[in-house]
Amino acid sequence: MYYRNVKDLNTIILQRLSVIPRNFDLIVGVPRSGMLPANLLALYLNRPYTDIHSFLNGHIYKAGARSQFFDISEFKNILVVDDSIASGAAMIEVKESLKHLNDQFNIKYCAVYVIPGKEKMVDYFFEVVPLPRYFQWNILNHTTLEKACFDIDGVLCADPLPEQNDDGEKYIDFILNAPPLFIPGSKIGTIVTSRLEKYRKETETWLAANNIKYNELVMLDLPNMEARQRANSHGDHKAKAYLAKPYVLFVESEYHQAIEINRLSKKPVLCTANFEMIFESESFMYNLKSGKHLPFLRKYALKMRDILRKFK
Repeated sequence: MYYRNVKDLNTIILQRLSVIPRNFDLIVGVPRSGMLPANLLALYLNRPYTDIHSFLNGHIYKAGARSQFFDISEFKNILVVDDSIASGAAMIEVKESLKHLNDQFNIKYCAVYVIPGKEKMVDYFFEVVPLPRYFQWNILNHTTLEKACFDIDGVLCADPLPEQNDDGEKYIDFILNAPPLFIPGSKIGTIVTSRLEKYRKETETWLAANNIKYNELVMLDLPNMEARQRANSHGDHKAKAYLAKPYVLFVESEYHQAIEINRLSKKPVLCTANFEMIFESESFMYNLKSGKHLPFLRKYALKMRDILRKFK
């Protein structure tokens, strides 16, 4: 797995900023993933920026105001920015939507990350990052979250305050009314929590109320909070669920638990405390499946998968 967070994005843009010529008059971001790098480039190049739809309607963003009309004669050289290119279909669609403006503007295209072999789809890129990959700014909408495990407290919702964690009425009230945090837009494979099994009904009620879709909910089957504290098996409990199926990601809030889950599972863990990916411990089989080892085998397996799908 290749992972990039916002810090990585900012760093690579700063490191390779010199690849972008200084003659651009306007930076245009591709909604929505391209807006973050477009904003950063506009900041560092000291240029105005906008999104594609606003640009097509003659609007740009200005300090202290949004969607100000621009005089078409003010701008000639336009840089269109997206965060990444994989298949290239999105960039092709963008180019098609702007091709009627090629006589009015000198439009160039940029992507921060491209996969090997797609470098020529844009005029400028910053880093080649192979598949499979995750980005912090779109991971909650990633199509493969059904192959992921999520913790609840500190991930899907805020952690309980000490006074709420009484293993009684206050805790039940917390579960039913917990403030949401990182709510994914895609279906989760398994939600794995150290909450006790006796709170399943309340937990399921909160998940439904917050429109969180998932296949399975795994909880701790212990009688009370004291037994849970004595067992102190949070990392082991979560790693077992992670290993039970061919999952590729675990999302955990507590840093030391994230390290423990990674150590036991030998698979990546995303820690929401700092949005860093922890994968110091990796198994040979995981690296083989992900393509880190012997990448030609993964490419062959994907080709065979696509061929077999045609016969279904």
